[in-house]
Amino acid sequence: MKPILDNLVEMTGHRDHLRLEVSVLSTLQKLPSIKSVRALEVFQSGGEAYVRPRTWHENGQMVTSDWEAPSDPRRQPLSDYPALQDCIVRREQHGLQSVRRGEHMLWMPVWLHDQVHACIEVTQSRPFAAHKLDVIQSVFFVYQNYQSLLDYSERDALTGLFNRKTFDEQFARRAGVPSGTLPAESVHPEPADPALRGEPPQHWLAVVDIDHFKQVNDRFGHLYGDEVLILIANILRSSFRSHDRIFRFGGEEFVVLLRSTTLSTAHKVFNRFRTAVQEYRFPQVGQVTVSLGFANTDRGAPVEILGQADQALYYAKENGRNRVCYYDDLVREGHLHTKVANDDVELF
Repeated sequence: MKPILDNLVEMTGHRDHLRLEVSVLSTLQKLPSIKSVRALEVFQSGGEAYVRPRTWHENGQMVTSDWEAPSDPRRQPLSDYPALQDCIVRREQHGLQSVRRGEHMLWMPVWLHDQVHACIEVTQSRPFAAHKLDVIQSVFFVYQNYQSLLDYSERDALTGLFNRKTFDEQFARRAGVPSGTLPAESVHPEPADPALRGEPPQHWLAVVDIDHFKQVNDRFGHLYGDEVLILIANILRSSFRSHDRIFRFGGEEFVVLLRSTTLSTAHKVFNRFRTAVQEYRFPQVGQVTVSLGFANTDRGAPVEILGQADQALYYAKENGRNRVCYYDDLVREGHLHTKVANDDVELF
């Protein structure tokens, strides 16, 4: 029992979802008779549910996939795991299935915000005894509860989007990472344009600001202002993919990390979001618009990339609002000049 308790202490010392996932798998791998453990990511792509191995034990150590979920060649339809699929549909705590070669598998879905985002898979060569199941599930429940606590600390209380602290942590890790992992056509379907074939997929950072938001608060009150923020957050969620990232920076500012798509598609997707906001009728308030500036994330330090998107945003706000502006276009057209990065500059 002491080794398990020691591992639980180590597991709950993490402040990062992936490290916590690695830690719980390491804890379960050390239990007697366990043959293998994996964390499976559950995700939607093209309207269908899929699973793919995200973290697993290999050659004496834990390995994490470098692939984006929708493009992972190891992904499989959720229907290939009927016991797991049935477990999720029935909202059960675990699903059991005996498979070939005498292996027995246990699946434990990870629920967050009333949805399954992942699943812990445990395999052994004999049926799971009742006591063994109790031990495994107790470790899993500690893990899931701590995942929920981490998730709560990462999110904005009003909108449920990721908060500024989470952005600082995630973007610092992701900035400068090569982005050629998803073909543009597979992530944001658009009519084919022969002139754009071969355009490389890249990552993009956009800063979004609600136009004249102070007037909304002054005229209708902060209660309606908060409702506008919540509804904008909902439109953001519906406008981007599950593996893109959306953050609320505070006030009326949001940030979107659009991953692995082409410049032409990024323009279309950002403008589609802008149009969706413009056409939405906000209760009591009526029409609300947003301005957006975006920049490429594949070059420059995080502070530079964020500053470039911010410059493009403020150009949009100063030149009519309800616009989408791309930093490189503004520089090329002479509207903006490249600035030297300075970590002491207040960007927002």
